[in-house]
Amino acid sequence: MSSELITLFMFSTMMVLLLTGQRVFGVIGFVGAAAALWLWGQGSSELPFNAAFQVLNWYPLITVPLFVFMGFVFSESGIASNLYRMFHVWFGGMRGGLALGTIGLMVLISCMNGLSVAGMAIGATVALPELLRRGYNKVMVTGVVQAGSSLGILIPPSVVLVLYAMIARQPVLQLWLAGILPGLLMATLFCIYIYVRCRLQPELAPAMPAEERAAITKSEKMRLLGAGFLPLVVFGTMMGLFISGVTSLVESSAVGALLAVLAAAVSRKLTWKVIDDSTRNTLTISCMFLWIILAALCFGAVYDGLGAVRAIENLLLNTWELDRWTILILMLLSFVVMGMFLDDTAMLVIVAPLYIPLVIGLDFNAIWFGILYTITCQIAYITPPFGYNLFLMRAMAPPEITLADIYRSIVPFVGLMVLTIVILMIFPEIALWLPGLWSAR
Repeated sequence: MSSELITLFMFSTMMVLLLTGQRVFGVIGFVGAAAALWLWGQGSSELPFNAAFQVLNWYPLITVPLFVFMGFVFSESGIASNLYRMFHVWFGGMRGGLALGTIGLMVLISCMNGLSVAGMAIGATVALPELLRRGYNKVMVTGVVQAGSSLGILIPPSVVLVLYAMIARQPVLQLWLAGILPGLLMATLFCIYIYVRCRLQPELAPAMPAEERAAITKSEKMRLLGAGFLPLVVFGTMMGLFISGVTSLVESSAVGALLAVLAAAVSRKLTWKVIDDSTRNTLTISCMFLWIILAALCFGAVYDGLGAVRAIENLLLNTWELDRWTILILMLLSFVVMGMFLDDTAMLVIVAPLYIPLVIGLDFNAIWFGILYTITCQIAYITPPFGYNLFLMRAMAPPEITLADIYRSIVPFVGLMVLTIVILMIFPEIALWLPGLWSAR
């Protein structure tokens, strides 16, 4: 059987099993181990064990629980709620101001956590009820929360980019620097859309009443502004130590986690419950990551044995005679399709070993491709019918927000994400300027 048919068989089997409701890591690992036994017999049963040892050798994976813990400490201690209150006070007086503040909140949450889950949880439980209470259109603000939360996997310290760096053998710092401007570009496009739409349709986003604005004292405004700067100090210190070479990536993540605890203590919000809940949530997320990586490495090891990378390259370049930009677009589209069924970690570990050599062979920059991949993951997160964030939103949203509302809400934001990809394809310097500037030092 050819490599192409084996690939088709494995992916179709995986998709069918996922539709049965089984856990993602169980399905991926089972298909990989079963395919290995089918192709090479009994000795190949060691593939999953070899994958486990490969994970144990990925020292930078220690950053995952530390970054996740940092984000949960900010969330559970209420510091993130103070951030939203800050945006509420400073931007609530303009039409759409709270929606714009929500995007700002999500950008800061991204700098704390590196995952979309924390941003979604805070947006859905803190920002969304307040927006609905103040008469904001439920479809628009649902889209704002979902789109804003997706920024967490692009803006540093992105955990997804850490995993991509390990698999693609690229420097983490270069990828983090490459994600800053595209992330801010996307957030800016979101803000422009919200502002323009609220100007054209004022009924979608009423401003805070004048009497409520007058009741907010200047001292409270400044106090909240100071509370908003506290997470930025933590992020700036952590990144500054890493960029200056004082600490390694793992050491920087430990510094970030420690500073988050100290920030909660300084704010007088550090309790045993905060530590307990943050630790439990971190353990849950980290174990999920590790199980998916283990299963996906087993799945991907089958391709190494088949030489599928060369087969796919030969199929696209020689058999179909596609140009390199068409191949790149097909890769990104495949991420969108797979993202309907898999999370970004599983997708990355399965497909990246196949795509990265091809990307480099086509003379594309692997750092730049990593940013395109991450944005495509963001699109997959909020794309019906099975986008990951869609179901998170459904689970956490108030009862008046239906699944149809959630699906309708993301349409303009998906368009803006696609526009961001197009802009980065035309102007790759947006992603590569900061890494280049750093390398030239």
